Amino acid sequence: MVIYSLPDYPDFEYKIDGKKTHLFTLKNRTGMQVAFTDYGARIVSILVPDKAGNLRDVVLGFNSIHEYIRADEQYHGATIGRFANRIAQGHFHLDGEKYTLQQNNGRNSLHGGPKGLHSKVWDRRTSFKKKIDFCYISPDGEEGFPGNLKVTVSYELTEFNEIVIKYKAETDKKTVINLTNHAYFNLNGEGQSDILNHILHIPSDYFLPIDEHQIPIDGKVSVTGTAFDFRSPKKIATDINNDEEQLKRGHGYDHTLVNSQSFSQVAATAYSPDSGIRLEVFTTEPGIQLYTGNFLSGKDIGKSGHPYSSRSAFCFETQHYPDSPNRPQFPSVLLEPGQVFESETIYKFSIKKEM
Repeated sequence: MVIYSLPDYPDFEYKIDGKKTHLFTLKNRTGMQVAFTDYGARIVSILVPDKAGNLRDVVLGFNSIHEYIRADEQYHGATIGRFANRIAQGHFHLDGEKYTLQQNNGRNSLHGGPKGLHSKVWDRRTSFKKKIDFCYISPDGEEGFPGNLKVTVSYELTEFNEIVIKYKAETDKKTVINLTNHAYFNLNGEGQSDILNHILHIPSDYFLPIDEHQIPIDGKVSVTGTAFDFRSPKKIATDINNDEEQLKRGHGYDHTLVNSQSFSQVAATAYSPDSGIRLEVFTTEPGIQLYTGNFLSGKDIGKSGHPYSSRSAFCFETQHYPDSPNRPQFPSVLLEPGQVFESETIYKFSIKKEM
């Protein structure tokens, strides 16, 4: 495994709040390459061999820090927190105290607020043989969340074409936490087409229905007889335009699928017949947010010069459930002093002729 720092990419060298940004690349012996920036501890590109042996970039992104800052979509490839997904009406209670967050998604708080972890320049530690670590200390009260939170995100590229993502966090005050990565995938190649031809297989028996504000209504509901049943492989296009109220509320898929798989089992799979590239997801998280890029507007022009329009990518966001701080029946997102939050997700790439 080799890690390269790329000083010849000046477009990724910039100062934000006095901290300089950089671009880094991991490369393995099979030819796969993954680039990162410390701005948002984010994935910039993923170059994967396709069925013809050619490298395809399968994640959306930009060619400079300026473009990330100015982008209509702020979350491309970023580490999301302190709380990924939505918190209803931008508030929650802990031990009788109300915490108020910014409402940056209608009346909800989304992805930790407008100045969440995706907007910060992280410190970094590099192992020149295998991985890169990004670290950030979020001060007490940042974006309304309690506690000084120390967060570490570790990325490792293995010789098996796996991107291993490990999250770790500690706090000095009781708080809530929900971390994920917001990579937008297109296994045909970024900017090349929509993702409606992608075949998904997600062995989830349940999903979380949402209200008109995209907040979970109650508990989990069976996927049987709905567009959310991916227990047998099917194309995204098969049901995405069905006349189902849940699809209308999400403008397509933008829902949490309940993950009952162990970490050693595949929690979700996507496959492109065009490229032959398959993506498998393994995670310790209880949910996967399936999002089909419904709100990508076409305003952003990506690395290859093509606009990122609606459904030009999909996301497998491994995470806890939306609005969990207000839902005691959901898996807990509480983190207390003395505890260590740990989570792990693997994105594994391979070639498959059919699925």
